[in-house]
Amino acid sequence: MVIIIIKIINFYQTFLSFDKGVLAIFAPGGACRYNPSCSEYTKQSIREFGVFRGAWLGLKRMWSCR
Repeated sequence: MVIIIIKIINFYQTFLSFDKGVLAIFAPGGACRYNPSCSEYTKQSIREFGVFRGAWLGLKRMWSCR
């Protein structure tokens, strides 16, 4: 399950992200204020803590971005 979630995040980063993906043309310089980006942080959290806790930590970080 971890591999599937990581692949979904990789797809998002490659094609849909305003920071690294194709949509980056609409946000020159990137859109994320965090380093690493929320999606990269979520991937790292999922690898370290597992799917449920890692996804929860990623969601909390995304919610904090206003």
